Amino acid sequence: MLLRLLVLGAFVFRARCYFSEEKYPEESKMQPPTVVIAIIARNAAHSLPYYLGALERLNYPKDRISVWAATDHNTDNTTAILKEWLTVMQKFYHYVEWRPMDQPTFYPGEMGPKHWPNSRYEYVMKLKQAALNFARKRWADYILYSDTDNIITNPDTLNLLIAENKSVIAPMLDSAGAYSNYWCGITPQGYYRRTAEYFPTRHRHRTGCFPVPMVHSTVLLDLRKEGMKKLAFYPPHQDYSWPYDDIIVFAFSCRATEIQMYLCNKERYGYLNIPAKPNHSLEDDRLNFVHVHLESMIDGPPMQVSRHVHVFPKQRDLMGFDEIYLINLQRRPDRRDRMLFSLNELEIDVKVVHAVDGNALNSSDIKILGVDLLPGYYDPFSGRTLTKGEVGCFLSHYYIWKEMVDLQMDKALIFEDDVRFQANFKRRLLRLMEEVELAELDWDIIYLGRKQVNPGNEEMVENVRNLVVADYSYWTLSYAISLQGAQKLLNAEPLSKMLPVDEFLPIMYDKHPNEDYKSHFPNRNLQAFSTRPLLVQPCYYAGDPEWVSDTETSTLWDDDAVRTDWRGSHKTLKGSPPPEMLSAAYRDEL
Repeated sequence: MLLRLLVLGAFVFRARCYFSEEKYPEESKMQPPTVVIAIIARNAAHSLPYYLGALERLNYPKDRISVWAATDHNTDNTTAILKEWLTVMQKFYHYVEWRPMDQPTFYPGEMGPKHWPNSRYEYVMKLKQAALNFARKRWADYILYSDTDNIITNPDTLNLLIAENKSVIAPMLDSAGAYSNYWCGITPQGYYRRTAEYFPTRHRHRTGCFPVPMVHSTVLLDLRKEGMKKLAFYPPHQDYSWPYDDIIVFAFSCRATEIQMYLCNKERYGYLNIPAKPNHSLEDDRLNFVHVHLESMIDGPPMQVSRHVHVFPKQRDLMGFDEIYLINLQRRPDRRDRMLFSLNELEIDVKVVHAVDGNALNSSDIKILGVDLLPGYYDPFSGRTLTKGEVGCFLSHYYIWKEMVDLQMDKALIFEDDVRFQANFKRRLLRLMEEVELAELDWDIIYLGRKQVNPGNEEMVENVRNLVVADYSYWTLSYAISLQGAQKLLNAEPLSKMLPVDEFLPIMYDKHPNEDYKSHFPNRNLQAFSTRPLLVQPCYYAGDPEWVSDTETSTLWDDDAVRTDWRGSHKTLKGSPPPEMLSAAYRDEL
């Protein structure tokens, strides 16, 4: 009996040890769906580094992604860029299919790289169909088509689109204009139809995932859904009679198979380039993309280049000016960095000037600098006098005028650090200055950005396109100034009778409505002009969440205790101030 108990005890002990040591594996988590990303690249060297960088940063397991990449008919180094990237990245992706073709460089009947003859449409349809066949052959769950000038800056885009559980869905992409990658209406002939829903959707006044008759450029297809096997880019459906265009052919295929397209604008997903016109060059396409890139720096999230593609440094120049100045407060490095990045993208050389920080000045410092208030000056909107921020802003511009005169510079260009560049900024400014010189125009200052108070009253300048004689204006966002203009401003001795710099300039070209202010400056002969349309605008306006003013939010120039945190400055609102917001005397002047 004792022996039996000892044997049983030994067995129980061994069994307990055995079961206590056994490791049960955890249940494996469900693998994310497999995705094919189709890359079809042609003459895309200007955007490819950003496009590929965006793909790298997608927050999706790369071992669940296969890449199908084709490039052909190039006249730039698109093939080399794509090959360089794939060589590094292929080890991260599940599979890579690489289809380069060096010749030919043009399609039959093509009149330029932005021209689309039927031969080009047909070839692109065949490429998209080949990518679709590839995805089906590999039993992929999804295929993502994304044009190489579409930059997906939201790393969660793929996850967000998959979560919507739609057969065909596109993320709404932003551009520098009204253009995007969807239509809200389509005519019986297959062309774009303007609808009431387009702009509320485009501007995100309504948000969600909406059924639409057309999505293009960046589109996700769920290949598991019913009816998806019948979808095709090529050949077109047997009943197809619409325009011979790959995106319209696909929209018709969706309609014929009763598959609804959807557009999602719940988030900011990324950007797309505005298509260049058929007669445009690759340089025009590049400049359009640069503008979209600069817009992304303001509205965010910004585009970023791939870490695995070599990008040549920009060749910057002064555009014919003796110096180009960027005024920046040292405590605003974010603004400085954005402007330096933007100017580098525009290939413009610049000298950073540390702005005089009014908030760092006390009233004694200001008096030592020789600053005194213009007698009788009050801000027409708030009723306050000058702020230390406005003193610092004036001094920052004043010291540049003084440097110009000291160094006898013929002409200079000045930027403040909160500007948004208009499309083709550099090209348009170069052409303007060339025409100004050919017309032998006597000029002192040319506004590139400002707030126009009476824009309808300004007359055009003969023999110079897009230039007007400047009327009363606010803001000093950016302007060109000549040596004689700088000298005239210094000769007025403005420090001893100071008011905001954007009020001082209209006085000097005799367009300010306040006669009392003008009486303190007898030589009001500044020759002032402005571009029309303007070449720069503010990044943000009063009322925008990101708007910050270092001049309006400060303390009074001669009283360190009185704050003027006046964030509702109507000087910085879009459009002219309503009369009821002006003081009675100033309202009469206007």
